Amino acid sequence: MTIHSLICIARSAGLAILDIYAGEHFDVEFKDDHSPLTKADKASHELIKSELSRLYPDIPLLSEEGKEIPYGERRKWRRFWLVDPLDGTKEFIKRNGEFTVNIALVENNRAVLGVIHAPVLKATYWGEIKEGAFKQKEGEKEQAIKVRAPESGMIAVQSRSHASEAESDFLGQYSIADTISIGSSLKFCLVAEGKAHIYYRHGPTWEWDTAAGQAIVEAAGGGVLADGNPLRYNKESLLNPGFVVTSKKGVGLWEKVKMSR
Repeated sequence: MTIHSLICIARSAGLAILDIYAGEHFDVEFKDDHSPLTKADKASHELIKSELSRLYPDIPLLSEEGKEIPYGERRKWRRFWLVDPLDGTKEFIKRNGEFTVNIALVENNRAVLGVIHAPVLKATYWGEIKEGAFKQKEGEKEQAIKVRAPESGMIAVQSRSHASEAESDFLGQYSIADTISIGSSLKFCLVAEGKAHIYYRHGPTWEWDTAAGQAIVEAAGGGVLADGNPLRYNKESLLNPGFVVTSKKGVGLWEKVKMSR
């Protein structure tokens, strides 16, 4: 397995999304949880599913658009793909470009490899535990990325569509010099490349929302913690608890991130 094959799949899915994004109009449906769904979500899912099945037929797939797999079956999985074919559908609908394709490999409940591709921004991030994290803009060479401890106040990153009062209260415990609002898994990417130092999410997220980002952040030297422990995957409930994304070094957060209920 090479991570570059996954990068190619994510970029191809991005092109399929852009074909629809470039259209004058696109239909929006709503799922049972009232979250939006577009043809782009479906097209990306089908492409990723087809390519991963072709290249890695022995590794099962869990995707946001194909999640109806009973726990009794998936609890036996020791290794599987965890995919969000279009993370940030609300940003897609708003046409602000802040959406991504997320592909992660989970082994023994841990996200060990992740790729995040932002089609409009023409940027790809990837990371593999023990191998490091990287970023590549279209037409440029790939570059290694690492989390960065703040020199003084921290830069916090918040969700453009899901920011909450609880998140503001949490960040209020620390010396925050500036705040960046951005959509989708790009929040993980900003921490991983050292442009931000902390991202806290109080509200519910799904496992496919975080797995690729967690793999990249951890490969870049940071962490994704829920009640002081790294997020884990393939739970009976696929919902995540509240979590914080941060650097391990220099800010004292690593030991202090017990979340209030």
